[in-house]
Amino acid sequence: LDPWGGFNPWEVWFLTVLMASISFAGYVAVRILGNTRGLLVSSLTGAIVSSTAVTLALARNVASASSPLPLAGAASLAAMVSVLRVCAVVLIVEPSVLASVAIPAFAAALAFAVCGALLLTRDSGNGEGSAIARNPFELGPLLLFALLFAIVATASAGLAAQFGGRGLLASSALAGAFDVDVSVLGALRLVKHSVSVETVGQAVLAALAANAIGRLSLAVFAGPVRFWLPLAAATLIAATMGICALLLLGPG
Repeated sequence: LDPWGGFNPWEVWFLTVLMASISFAGYVAVRILGNTRGLLVSSLTGAIVSSTAVTLALARNVASASSPLPLAGAASLAAMVSVLRVCAVVLIVEPSVLASVAIPAFAAALAFAVCGALLLTRDSGNGEGSAIARNPFELGPLLLFALLFAIVATASAGLAAQFGGRGLLASSALAGAFDVDVSVLGALRLVKHSVSVETVGQAVLAALAANAIGRLSLAVFAGPVRFWLPLAAATLIAATMGICALLLLGPG
């Protein structure tokens, strides 16, 4: 409906339902297994819905835990799930972009997994995680997602038309700090609008990086240093691994 082809009501509806359906799988797992079945299960299943929400819940639980390290480890594993979830979305929506995203994303996910496992084994306490248990089919959050996606899709298309790849990278990074799904979907749809697959892949990676920074920033505000410092180290290692993998894929 706009001059750049960014706002398509059917795409807004379809992708909103798609994301709610993917999130509903995690919601069902949490409802069946329960939030008190263990830190690992609740964090991994909760991260399918929102790794940011899981991280905030873990940060709030630090005060009552015997050690913050397992909670930081669970947050790192939630970040791993978030990265893999984005890769699944890319595979479903625009498989051609996965080749540009997969190796750096998997390298970062592997780093999050290793750091999370190491942190979880640093303490044998019985800390219990509190996973996200909100129904992803609630009307309010879905309408908000649709509104944000429509805005980001239109802005991304306009910036890409005006400034090319640099405009798309900027909009993806900005939106990714708040909602990685909105940012990624807004970038993926531009493959059909003469934006190269490589540029869209870079926009997806920029959204992942911005989301990791945003998630860590919230952890800093919500939790003590003994929680977010190990998580910051895991995030730095994951970012380094992803960047190294990306450089290996580059020319020369």
